[in-house]
Amino acid sequence: MEAYTEKVYEHFNNPRNVGVIYKAHGVGEAGSGECSDYLVIYIKVSREKVIEDIKFQLRGCAAAIATSSALTEMVKDKHIGEALAVTEADIVNYLGGLPEEKMHCSIMGVQALKNAVMNYLENLRSYW
Repeated sequence: MEAYTEKVYEHFNNPRNVGVIYKAHGVGEAGSGECSDYLVIYIKVSREKVIEDIKFQLRGCAAAIATSSALTEMVKDKHIGEALAVTEADIVNYLGGLPEEKMHCSIMGVQALKNAVMNYLENLRSYW
């Protein structure tokens, strides 16, 4: 049986930064083969390379929603270098823990964020 912390429930019931950023500077996707979750992260980045806005869309379970929401809060207003340093363990610790069988949800978030930043960097010349 899955046991979630209050913070996981809070992010699941009231997820932050859900949606799409039209004309996003970077878009990253990730999926989990373990439970068919699928995540898309959109970022808007300042000239100083700070994540000014971040949104996500997700098809997934409660833990995937909570970890995605937590990740967006953790990296918003951070330099992309700081954002890329966020680990799966950081997300789990931020939420106060996850059941072992749901740890893959935090991995998916980190991968989607890395993909969004890579997409931003690949297309950097077209934004500025």
